[in-house]
Amino acid sequence: MLRGVAHFERTHHLWLAFHDDQARSETDPRWLLSKKWHGVISRHTTPALVAACSERGIPLVDLNDVEPFPGVPKIRPDNVGIGHLGAEHFMERGYQKFGFCGFSNFSWSRERRDGFVEAIRLAGRECSVFDVDYPGDLNPFWEEAQVNMLLAWMKALPKPVALMACNDMRAQQLIGAAHEGGILVPEEIAILGANNDPIRCELTHPAISSVAPNAFQSGYRAAETLRELLAGRKPKTYDQRVEPIGVVTRHSTDVLAIDDRNVAAALSFIRERACNGITVTQVLQHAHASRSQMERKFRHHIGRSPQAEIRRVQLRKIRQLLLETDFPLKRIAELTGFEHMEYMCVLFKRLTGYPPGIYRANMQDKTLVGTAATNLNS
Repeated sequence: MLRGVAHFERTHHLWLAFHDDQARSETDPRWLLSKKWHGVISRHTTPALVAACSERGIPLVDLNDVEPFPGVPKIRPDNVGIGHLGAEHFMERGYQKFGFCGFSNFSWSRERRDGFVEAIRLAGRECSVFDVDYPGDLNPFWEEAQVNMLLAWMKALPKPVALMACNDMRAQQLIGAAHEGGILVPEEIAILGANNDPIRCELTHPAISSVAPNAFQSGYRAAETLRELLAGRKPKTYDQRVEPIGVVTRHSTDVLAIDDRNVAAALSFIRERACNGITVTQVLQHAHASRSQMERKFRHHIGRSPQAEIRRVQLRKIRQLLLETDFPLKRIAELTGFEHMEYMCVLFKRLTGYPPGIYRANMQDKTLVGTAATNLNS
């Protein structure tokens, strides 16, 4: 959001902006109003802040994802659209059983639930819903009770099943409960979050797939709306909804719907160990299946052999390291299970058509061009 505000300011109007990163205005609006502001963009808008800005005639734009305050322009995510995207993500992967897990006392969670359930039902399917009130102050007893309740709900669902959580924190709780109950994620239960918080998503095992809202566009529109208010013009709408960008796929949903326990176990083992240099023999031992049986099942369910699946997971990791790090190729080979860097380079070129170094240079150039285009189109 801040990047969106900053981009608007750089390209349209020179503002002297103050970022209240300690949230002093949330707890003490008198401090905020002791300064001579011409306008305010607020992420955590309170009734006291709305009243204070109204009394002093200070234009206010609200970015908080709750019900709007009368007369205060609001920019927030299209939560129904977020739910729809989650449902489409799962249906594209062939799932037939679905569930949603959220917080019943938050309107944004209910909207995401309604969007998810609506899309599932439009496809002629049913959706199980598990909603509870989120307490204001968390405590260990609530957390422990949640694990037990979530686990009981998940165990009763037919497998494989696709679950969407209202946000990434709720998705973390689902994965934690699944670990407690020995449920395989994503092989038995695929789990999708929302908000795409990179730290929360990447630090969970498996990493959480998540619907990404367009926070940059929200910030940009907030600054655009504030400019209109400062010019004395009323906004066209007081409740703008910003469409989500899409689903960022990580391990928690990176699988097709498979109801074969042997294949599910083999896929889970490959996703966890492929970059440790495992062999097909080790996969067979873990899944308790013969080579001919596993080869046949893999080709039936995912259209490739166990060896090809190992290579696919390694290739995905190589691509990630090429794009997100400046590691030398030798280090990337070590991190992806290849004893010899040269063999990794030959395999990568055979599967992608490019040597790793050329692939890295080309994709970095495309990323820069795509970022510039996004900024220009905003």
